[in-house]
Amino acid sequence: MDIRTEDVIFHSVEHGDGRPVLVLHGAGVDHRETEACFEPALEGISGLRRVYPDLPGMGRTPAPASLRGADDVVDTLLDLADEVSGEQAYLLVGHSAGAYLALGMATRRPERVAGLALVCPLLPGVRDVPEHRPVVAAGDLGDEQFRDYFVVQTPQMLERYERHVLPGAAVVDETAMERIGASWALADASAPPYPGPTAVVAGHRDSTVGHAAATELAGRCPCASLTVVEDAGHALPHEKPDLLRALLTDWVQRVERTG
Repeated sequence: MDIRTEDVIFHSVEHGDGRPVLVLHGAGVDHRETEACFEPALEGISGLRRVYPDLPGMGRTPAPASLRGADDVVDTLLDLADEVSGEQAYLLVGHSAGAYLALGMATRRPERVAGLALVCPLLPGVRDVPEHRPVVAAGDLGDEQFRDYFVVQTPQMLERYERHVLPGAAVVDETAMERIGASWALADASAPPYPGPTAVVAGHRDSTVGHAAATELAGRCPCASLTVVEDAGHALPHEKPDLLRALLTDWVQRVERTG
């Protein structure tokens, strides 16, 4: 399905009916990773329309030259959210760099966002990033990228990587990513924190972004829950699917209670 905004035609996949949930993937992949990880966590919750777009320059969504940095991407994602939701407040879920973009959207238009879930968020001020130490390792299973991403290195996780991560990585517009990544910090990072129901989930063994910045962010958000998961890394959505489902279910219930 293609959704046209003023600047970008977004390719997306969606499931279900009800309140829109926009689920944003990280850098260097496409919607197939978030769909594989978050759809099992959200499909059992009634009344949600789950929308998984390819972000600009990834998957089947082009990145026109007008997108010069993360602020431009947030602008066009807000347009996408308006097209998807109409007048209805929507939910935002993001993984890694997608979480940072979701945070930017919620910061700019908090009145339009009913709830915000950030999983292994890439944030400014990343620090105290631990060394990569697998929980389960099977010798030279998979390629180096797989072994650097997953801390649970099993045949099952390798199958998920090869099926849901590698295909998106193979079609990234590297030129666009370099252009946008050169100005990846959002201009309004000092704006007041998003005040609505927020879930922050981080991997204790995340050797990509760590968990210190996520913990600090959760402390600033007035309605945030924080979960730092042991034996999980940056690939937490793959490695801890049952826990992710429980945490997102709790978050949606909190959203419903606040109206």
